[in-house]
Amino acid sequence: MPHEENLTDALVLLLGAAGMDVVGRLDTELQAGTSNPAYIRSSFGGVARNVAENLARLGQPAALLSAVGEDAVGQQLVHHLAALGVDTHAVLHCPHHSTGAYLAVLDDHGALRFALDDMHIMQEITPAYLKQHLALFQQAEMLFLDTNLSPRTLRTAFSLARKAGLRVVADPTSTGLAARLKPYLDRLYCVVPNAREAAVLTDISFDEADRQGALRAARRLVASGVQVAVITLAEFGLCYATSDSSGHIPAIRTAVVDPTGAGDAFTAALMTALLADMPLDEAMRLGVSAASLTLQHRGAVNPDISFDKLYEHLVI
Repeated sequence: MPHEENLTDALVLLLGAAGMDVVGRLDTELQAGTSNPAYIRSSFGGVARNVAENLARLGQPAALLSAVGEDAVGQQLVHHLAALGVDTHAVLHCPHHSTGAYLAVLDDHGALRFALDDMHIMQEITPAYLKQHLALFQQAEMLFLDTNLSPRTLRTAFSLARKAGLRVVADPTSTGLAARLKPYLDRLYCVVPNAREAAVLTDISFDEADRQGALRAARRLVASGVQVAVITLAEFGLCYATSDSSGHIPAIRTAVVDPTGAGDAFTAALMTALLADMPLDEAMRLGVSAASLTLQHRGAVNPDISFDKLYEHLVI
């Protein structure tokens, strides 16, 4: 059984959002037009930031390209990641923007009802900014990106990754942003959409319980050039496909406390396992284990996550 000391020291470069999550979980059914009693918590968030923290806690070297405001939240966010060992020297500090924020309302069962996302600061992540940090692209072995990036910046990121020989892993982030990845499917090593995001990328509509629909979508992504396509299906697990295999892995039965960040934990564990050349099925199951551990924690990252914990929680 692999442990942290058996993992590679390959650098993962992360490009995308960093901010503050504010999540409210309702005590009872939502009543429109009035105040609702709820448990409210705040924590650091943003897709790329969440993945970076999970990588650090799993022992995988990580560097972040992102933007924060010159405010207390931004300073604390960067300090927190740096203290965990994430290379944050290239994070952009913007005086004219506040640090990004995500506001979510969960029902009394922990399921997402609606969410608001303010990532206007990501407009400051420009092609010129990426080129200033070309050395990080050259030092890394894998690039992770979310789609909180302008089309021009995404195009530059894929160009720099190709020149540096990086494998690119992408999170479509939301149904509204997923289409930004469509021109680059043949440049993706791995993509990890949920069912709705996969429908945008493949034009195949299916719900989370439709395993065959998810497999068709995963295979279409591979036919479009993706090497490893993973479609997450919430409590129904995931479906995946490569050029020579495909399958379904069930979710671990979990009492959901907070769904925020579960997909980011999955992606971090998957990338770390793939960098260590673990078998694909094992890598997927470790990702499912990471997601389950995160679902049980209030906050976007479970601070107790480790490879030992992933294996303890693993379902074969």
